[in-house]
Order: sequence, then C-alpha cells, then structure tokens
Amino acid sequence: MHSFEGKTAVVTGANSGIGRATLDLLIARGTSIVAVDQDVSELGGVAATVVAVDLSQEAAPKRIADAASALGGLDLLVNCAGVGGSKRIAETDDALLDRILSINLRSVIRLTRELLPLLRQPGGAIVNLASVYGEVGRVGTTAYAASKGGISQLTRQLSAELGPEGIRVNAVAPGCILTAMTRDKIDKDAEYRSAMIAGTPLRRIGDPMEVAEVIAFLGSDQASFVNGQIIAVDGGWLSSRGTF
Repeated sequence: MHSFEGKTAVVTGANSGIGRATLDLLIARGTSIVAVDQDVSELGGVAATVVAVDLSQEAAPKRIADAASALGGLDLLVNCAGVGGSKRIAETDDALLDRILSINLRSVIRLTRELLPLLRQPGGAIVNLASVYGEVGRVGTTAYAASKGGISQLTRQLSAELGPEGIRVNAVAPGCILTAMTRDKIDKDAEYRSAMIAGTPLRRIGDPMEVAEVIAFLGSDQASFVNGQIIAVDGGWLSSRGTF
C-alpha cells in the first residue's frame, strides 16, 4: 500500500467513475483533497473540500487553485475529468468538437498551468487520464481519441518540462472500465462488447478501483523515478487487439 498520510491532492471528475474511486482511495490513505466536478451530487459527506465547477469555464482553474492553496501546498494533481459521446468525423459538428476538446484537453492544460505554482518542487506529481483510444485508432471516436492522444503527448511534454523541477508527470490509459460513461455502450452495443471485452485477453471489464490503484502508485513516492509514462490499464487489450 502506498501511504499518502499528510499529503495533499486535487482530483477532478471526483463525483463518479475513476475519479471517485481515486478520491476514495486517496482519502482512505490519509490525503487531504480538493474534489472537483460539475455534478457533486454524490460527494455529500465526503472528507474533502468540494468544488462544484464546469472545468470548461474560464474562471474554473482559479476557483480550484484558491481552494487548493488552503491546503498549504500540493503534492498531487489528478486530472480525471472527461466526457465522451464522440462520433465519426463526418458527424462531428463544431459544438461536439468544442465540448470534448474543451473538457478533455484544454481544461487539463489550463488547470495544470494554474496549479503549477502550488505543486511541491521537488516532490510534486501529476497524473492524467489518457485512454487506449489515444494510443490506437477506433472508428467513431474522432474527437475523443484526438483529445486523449493530446493528453498522452501533453504528459510526455510536461514530463520533459517539469522534470528538472522535480515534478513527475505520468498518465494512465484505461481500456474498458465499468463507469457511467461506458455502462450504456456495454449494455446496448454488441459490437463494442465484442471489440472491447471479447478482445481483452483477461476476458472481462475493468473496475474503476483497478485504475485508481495505478493512479495512486504513480502519484506516490514509490514511483519516484517514473516519469513521462502512459500506463495502460486495459487487461492486455492494447497489446493483443484480439489477435491471441
């Protein structure tokens, strides 16, 4: 177990899914946290400072930074917030494109920039939420895949920029994980189930806590020499793509 006793963190997308699993795990391990989401309906009673904000809003980074500054410095930033709903490029209008890129990529850059002065130098860590769709192509995921590919490259870029200051930047790339974003497709889309579940060597769906455990490792002192990596948490899907 990676101890976070006395550590501080910001977790976005904290109301549900991977973000919520990460929030619960870090709290259980002693972390003081600013939990961020547009919908905070499931965060009542959570032992964290809760900030309800749409990350695409211009004022969002400063609101989060103001809350984080009260923690007296920041050890970890976990950029988990994201949206889906992608389509093929011919069906992707400007509104959908702007929504996905704004939340999945632009807001991550802006929030990271705003919180950078609060991150401990050395010792701070950033963990971003990428995706297996940011590493390979898949029909119908145009804007989402582009945003997550951007997250992967942003992670590599920032690891080079911030490494000399002692700040590590890594990402996780989940495969098929049971969350509110994927549940409907898992239940109703036979082609998706075939590609993502039958195409995974472990032959099952992942649990958000399995991703949270990797996020916690990357944010911990035990990962002190891990920097600039995109860690797939996908049951082997990327490695095999159903070719076993």
